[in-house]
Amino acid sequence: MCYFGGGSRMPKGTRPAHRRRERTRRKRVEILKSAASAFRRRGYYGASMAEISRALRMTKGSLYYYFTNKEEILYFCHDYSLDILLDLLEQVEADGRAPDEKLRRLVVSFVHMIIDELQGTALTMDLQALSPPLLRKVIAKRDRFDRGVRRVLKEGMDEGLFARGDPKLLAFAILGAVNWITRWFDPRGPASSDEIGQAFADYLLAGLRA
Repeated sequence: MCYFGGGSRMPKGTRPAHRRRERTRRKRVEILKSAASAFRRRGYYGASMAEISRALRMTKGSLYYYFTNKEEILYFCHDYSLDILLDLLEQVEADGRAPDEKLRRLVVSFVHMIIDELQGTALTMDLQALSPPLLRKVIAKRDRFDRGVRRVLKEGMDEGLFARGDPKLLAFAILGAVNWITRWFDPRGPASSDEIGQAFADYLLAGLRA
């Protein structure tokens, strides 16, 4: 049985519309994951909508039903991935774990999102291709996640788990290292996303220890 927040029952007339929106979003996510392979091979500027539709075994008309152009796919990539990370950040900050455990979970999940959700594509690096209004929206969400990582780092410093340092610079170093995975990741390689995530977390946390 579906409810809105606060315990109120969802009006009957909204249920079909809600289900349609959910189906559309699931399809857009499916398209994003498949399109990522074309972008990984040819890059954002090199891959055409025609190539993406062929990779999806869709007609161009069907693809344009869900995304009007490549920029919309790029924006959805950022918006979708940042929503995942912001939801995770909210959970991590509320679960009461030690700061080092919080940071490990953030790093491993970030790696998992890049490799498994976005297929290792460098789409998240192509911010400059977005128009100014969309770019501002992405930067606002990205900054929220960045500030959350800084809070975890500062918490670890205050508790004596991490050596004293500049949380802003350390957050840049951590997020930059994980984002750079898209430049070298090969899906044919032997390491799983979890193995890569745990290795990154081990190395990054070791450099932070007091």
